Amino acid sequence: MFGTKERRAAVPAEFRARLWAYAAGICKNEGIFVHAIGGVADHAHFLVQIPPTLALKKAVGVIKANSSRWAHEQGYKFSWQQGYGAFSVSASVVPTVVRYIQNQEAHHRKMNFEVEFVALLKKHGVEFDPKFVFG
Repeated sequence: MFGTKERRAAVPAEFRARLWAYAAGICKNEGIFVHAIGGVADHAHFLVQIPPTLALKKAVGVIKANSSRWAHEQGYKFSWQQGYGAFSVSASVVPTVVRYIQNQEAHHRKMNFEVEFVALLKKHGVEFDPKFVFG
């Protein structure tokens, strides 16, 4: 998962489906299997299987760079934040995570991105300093 620069609401609802579809195409070109891509105005979630020959950092970089370049070409001016969060999930919970990604709009009526991200960090036992997570 990664957010827009400064977590601005920069991905309008009418553009999201096209952006997620384009990002899925980027993944396909890189040999990344996509289970689900979705998000809201200020961040995106990707449930993907990255091939062992492709480093996570490289995969995220390619997705972010190419999707933001394409969005600019489509007239949408935004950038992704510098960092990202990546968590492994067991195959047994893939359907649950897919539903979670597909229901981001409803989910974020109850919980904003910052609260969600901190909850994921804590759930996965990741130590963090808030000043580095949120600037």
